[in-house]
Parts: sequence; structure tokens; C-alpha cells
Amino acid sequence: MKLLSTLQAGARAIGGGLFLSLFIVFILQITARFGFNKPLPWTDEAAVVLYVWVILWSAATVVPEREHVVFDLLWNMAGKRTRQVMRIVGNLMVGGLSAVAVPATWDYVHFMQRESTPVLGISFMWVFMPFVILMAALVLRSAWAIWGAVRGHGLEAELHLS
Repeated sequence: MKLLSTLQAGARAIGGGLFLSLFIVFILQITARFGFNKPLPWTDEAAVVLYVWVILWSAATVVPEREHVVFDLLWNMAGKRTRQVMRIVGNLMVGGLSAVAVPATWDYVHFMQRESTPVLGISFMWVFMPFVILMAALVLRSAWAIWGAVRGHGLEAELHLS
């Protein structure tokens, strides 16, 4: 359990660092463009790459499973056994489709190493790498959720008043 919390803290730190980098690049971009009337071409490209990384990294590692798309109305109306089946079937679909997609995703990302961004020259393999991480994380998270559902964990109804 300590290892898991350490990994989660590390994933959050990386996500926070990516977001902070995006924010700094964005501020540099605005300052250069509007403050000095000298736009920096690399900031546009860096902001797009960092945005892709922030979104996909966070979806893969930081956002809790419960915060992804769920149908609270159906979940809360169902009994514990039905919730267990719903959780297992839903995670089998997400994890299974992701597992099938991982090799093709990796092939595409690896293929993109021959192209690079126009200004910074970053290989597109590195630009799109978080998509592979997301697919692998979906497989692992789904397997973990199925294991938890089989053991009866996380099946309680929840009331969200937000």
C-alpha cells in the first residue's frame, strides 16, 4: 500500500510539473506577444505539446476511477449484486478494448518517431507517448477494478450533491 501511495504521489508531482510548465510557457507567450510585441514561435508549439501531455497523463494516472464517466442514477438504483456485475462488465469492456488497442497504439506512436515538430524538432513519438501510457493505464486500472469488484469492494451506492 505504501508503494501505491508513493506511485500516486509521484504521478501527481509529474502532472503538477507538466501543468506548471504549461502555465510558465503560456505566461512567456503572452508576455512576449503583448508585452514586447515579439512573439516566440516555440511557445505555441510547446504549449500544444504540454497540453497533450497534461490531459493524457492526468487521465491515465491522476484522475480517480470514480471521477470518470459513470451513470450515478443507474448505479444508485441497482442492488449490490447488480453493481458488481455492472462494474465487472464495464471494466472488461474498457480494459479489453484498451488491451486490444495497445499494440496498434504503440505501432503508430513508434512510427511517428520519423516526424518531428516544426519549431522545436521534438519527435512526434514523444509528443504522442502519453497516449500509450493512457492505454496501458486503462488496462491496469480495469484489471484492478475487476479484482476489487470480485472481492466486493467499491460497490456501495454514492450520493453526489454537487
